[in-house]
Order: sequence, then C-alpha cells, then structure tokens
Amino acid sequence: MSHVLDLTADVVELTRALVDIPSESGEEESLADAVEAALRTLPHLSVERLGHSVVARTELGRPERVIIAGHLDTVPAADNLPARLEDERLHGLGSCDMKGGVAVALRLAAALTAPARDVTYVFYECEEVEGDRNGLHRIATERSELLLDAGLAILMEPSDAGVEAGCQGVLCADITVRGARAHTARAWMGVNAAHRAAAVLQRLADHVPERVVIDGLEYREGLSAVSVRAGVAGNVVPDTCVISLNARFAPSRSPYEAEEYVRGLFPAEQFPPEDHTFEVTEIVPGALPGLKRPEVASLVDVLGAEPRPKLGWTDVARFTELGVPALNFGPGDPSLAHTAGEFVPVAQLGDCEDKLAAWLK
Repeated sequence: MSHVLDLTADVVELTRALVDIPSESGEEESLADAVEAALRTLPHLSVERLGHSVVARTELGRPERVIIAGHLDTVPAADNLPARLEDERLHGLGSCDMKGGVAVALRLAAALTAPARDVTYVFYECEEVEGDRNGLHRIATERSELLLDAGLAILMEPSDAGVEAGCQGVLCADITVRGARAHTARAWMGVNAAHRAAAVLQRLADHVPERVVIDGLEYREGLSAVSVRAGVAGNVVPDTCVISLNARFAPSRSPYEAEEYVRGLFPAEQFPPEDHTFEVTEIVPGALPGLKRPEVASLVDVLGAEPRPKLGWTDVARFTELGVPALNFGPGDPSLAHTAGEFVPVAQLGDCEDKLAAWLK
C-alpha cells in the first residue's frame, strides 16, 4: 500500500500521518517511500535514497551548512496505533520518539526554499536496533561526503523542545558464571552456577553509579543487569549462568576506560576468572557536550534554552565521531520514549518548527 504525505499540512496533521504509517525497525520501506516521494516534488532539493534512508540537500552555495536529522523507525507497537489527538497531545507509536521531530524536519524542508544556511535533511532507518543496521552508519560509510561538509548537526530526538547536549556511551557485556552439572536429586554432587551468580548480582545491586559534571552538565551513569539465563532442564543443576549487563557511561570516559571501570568492579580475588568470564558484546562511545564550540554555542543562544545533559545514547555520538558538532533538539519528553503511552505535545511541535525556521532564515 502506498502512502501520500502532504508537507503543506500543519505539523500536527503531518505528525499524525507519519505515526499512522507503521515503521518498526526493519520495516521502514513504506514510510521511506512516502518521504522520498514527497521530497522529490520539491525543486529546491536534491534527493538521494540509500536503503530505506532518504537524504535531501539544498545546494545554494551558502557559506554554512547544517544537518537536520531524524530516524524513521520505531520500537514495536504496544496497542498504540492509530494516532489520536486528545487534550493538545498527539498520542501514538513514535509520536514522541521521533515522528514529531521528523514532521518538523519535513515541514522545514518543504517551506524553506532559500534558507540563509544550506541544509542537509537526513531521514534514516534502523536507529532503534543494533548499530551495524543503523541507516546513518550506512550513509557515513558509503556516502560520507553527504555529511562531512556540515558545520553542525541537529538531531531531532525528543528533548522537551530544549537542548540536550552530548550523550552517554553504552557498554553491553556478559558475565558467565560456571559451576558443575548434577542431577537435582543429588544436587550436592554439583555446583549450581545460578546460585553462584548471586555474588555478581549482589555486586551490581551494591554499586553506586557515578555522577560526572562536564561543561556544567551532570551525566548520571548507570549499571544494570538486564537478563539472567541459566538451566538446561528442570531436573539438572545448571553448570552455567549468564548475566547480561548494560552500562551507561559519561562521555568523558573512552570506551577503553569504561570497559576497565566495569571490569574493575569484579576483581579476580572475589570473582576468580576460572569461574567467571567477562565478555564485552558491544561498546559505543558517547559524545562530549561541546557547548563551547562556536557552532553549538550560537544555536543554543538563538534557541534560548538552558542546555541539559542527554542521559541516553543518540546519533549525536556518530556525528561527533565524524567531526561534526551536534546536539539534540526536538519535541517530546524523552522519558516517554518507547512507552506504550507516548505522546508529543502540540505546542512543542509548533515551538520547535518556529525556532528552527527563524534560525535557518
């Protein structure tokens, strides 16, 4: 089924239309088709398609270029489609994270035919899943020239219509605890790895995450067990128990420093390596806030928003790795992202559109 997007519709109706086109990660084709078709009707933009990501650029020869980016995918539905408007809030899957921000970017792309800055609009797939599927990663790998000529990137992630600077890094790891199998009728003949794992879980429960202040912003780190897996049968003492960890670390730590920090919480004298294996499964760096960089400072000043730290990970980190300063600025409360009841306030949609349009003009 083909969908048609009207980029002249007001930002609320456009957000509703975007929400009503399902686009769970890996299933963005229909939405990407609609976005591409709508942008190709605009003669002031050059448009390219890479997979289910769409890049549109003005080519006006301005001395500055800015990127405005947003992902098209959502997390899986939770009985929250179609969109509904109630009490000046638009509810529905992805309304907050981040089809409201995508709607703002599409409106700007259509309305600003001669902005004071050249603009690259990026609408990309698979942000909510593993990094090697991320559409922005593909663009950066295959067509980096579409991104590297910008002096600033604005990621339309939900930030309550304020500026959230930088982002935290993410470390995922598995701790495998070993024991010895036995029949449960003779459990004393084995070593229960699930029981032995209690020491690891207690260490995690006792840990107090650090708070790190950078450029006046406080980043709160986190360390959580997100799954515990053990057992092969109901009558067998398990010989392995795997505890998966998710750590969020301040952007002042490098990935190497973050790994060393987490490993250091499980010293060999308490967690003998012959019985405990620590394996990093994924690690991605964060991004420093960079509030003192002129490109970032000027936009923050124009937006008139007091910067806050981004406590999750966003593709701000990916832009930073490319050498493009970046920040998060979009409609919606980030604490509602991925929840069944997510919504975006109507007022924030208009506010974000108006502020960015004024700055780009």
